[in-house]
Amino acid sequence: MTSFNSEERELLHRILRARRDIRHFRPDPVPEDMLARILEAAHYAPSVGFKQPWNFILIRSMEVRSQIKNLFEEANKEELEKLSGDERSDLYSRLKLEGIMESPLNLAVTCDRDRDAPFHLGQGQMPEMDLYSTCLAVQNLWLAARVEGIGVGWVSIIDPEKTAKILGLPNHIQLVAYLCVGYPIEFKDRPMLEEAGWKSRLNLADLVYEDRWGQPAK
Repeated sequence: MTSFNSEERELLHRILRARRDIRHFRPDPVPEDMLARILEAAHYAPSVGFKQPWNFILIRSMEVRSQIKNLFEEANKEELEKLSGDERSDLYSRLKLEGIMESPLNLAVTCDRDRDAPFHLGQGQMPEMDLYSTCLAVQNLWLAARVEGIGVGWVSIIDPEKTAKILGLPNHIQLVAYLCVGYPIEFKDRPMLEEAGWKSRLNLADLVYEDRWGQPAK
């Protein structure tokens, strides 16, 4: 079994801490060999029942991306209205929460709910495990992109059903992540929302329990 030395362990933790949600992109295209490595890393994610339920849709069409951007604008307006009277409303209105048109590549990550049907190993009691597995593929992709100097931004402020229609997804294919991918203007030292004052990182010790909910770990 492969073992890792202290420098390699520290490198992994450096990569984890350096990951950022990117919203500002340079127009330079992502090299195809680099994209292939990033997708391969995603494909090596763990999956329950070794189902590998993911697919990756590379979206380069500006027409398709314009439609997605319109969905974002609609949804973002609704989200802002929810903050009416909230002191964070002005801050929210100034946040840049997507890079759909600026990034050289958009990438949709989907989950095939019917893959390996009719028996889904490991999903009998928790049928959503294929969705969680697909999220692990997204995390692998994100970290591999960071190592390559490529930024990733997850756009969640879009209607998933309307997005699925634009992308032509069959009924058994579920959208998990809509990503903006490309070289970032910069990788900031802190997460964008923390830097903007939206929220600070929580204290890990407050989030770790032992044996049962709410019982602090020793």
